[in-house]
Amino acid sequence: MVFWIASVVGLAIAYLFGSTPTGYLAGKLLKGIDIREHGSKSIGATNVLRTLGKWPALVVLLVDVLKGAAAIVFARWFFPWFYALPSVTPPTALDLQTWVPWAVGLAGLAVLMGHSRSFWLNFTGGKSAATGLGVLLAMSWPVGLGAATVFGVVLAIFRIVSLSFDASGVDCDRPRLGLGATVALSVTGDGRRHLRDCAPSCQHSAATGSNRTTPRTKQPRTENGIANLGS
Repeated sequence: MVFWIASVVGLAIAYLFGSTPTGYLAGKLLKGIDIREHGSKSIGATNVLRTLGKWPALVVLLVDVLKGAAAIVFARWFFPWFYALPSVTPPTALDLQTWVPWAVGLAGLAVLMGHSRSFWLNFTGGKSAATGLGVLLAMSWPVGLGAATVFGVVLAIFRIVSLSFDASGVDCDRPRLGLGATVALSVTGDGRRHLRDCAPSCQHSAATGSNRTTPRTKQPRTENGIANLGS
């Protein structure tokens, strides 16, 4: 019983990492507004860019990425630590090598759930793209770097954020690996392990549903391009 209680506590902490509403706090602190009432009504960095400007958006983006990475770093420390405690009796069929990858994957789902369904915002939130990138980078940096590279290239060419997220695979609205993650998997020597580690974060939408407030690729020409946004 102690083992399962500690496991739930670890996942709850990962959820709390994600539930910190960075974009919402930026709107309140900088302009005294609820950013959910402006633009796409999301608390993500893209809506912060449209509403508050590029520097607040950059800070929100970095913090959201760090939230995802921090949850994975925490999980990789916490679960092996409490597994080894003398007072904890894990199930006999569940060895450390089997449990930790599953626990870390669940922590990735928990931090994404926290961002998209924040306790502090009545279970609303953002689309978890930046937080998902942080999860990917912490779980498997080649996959995360591949996704980030494709995102940057597509954004530089087309200036459409949603298209860049779709191409890179860090948009958690859709349960699939994108081009960036797929390329990284194909060039790494241990692709199966990377796929196992990163698939849970890319399947986030199956667990949480999707946030439909921003127009997606069905109407890419109607979305504001980065070049048209103020500073």
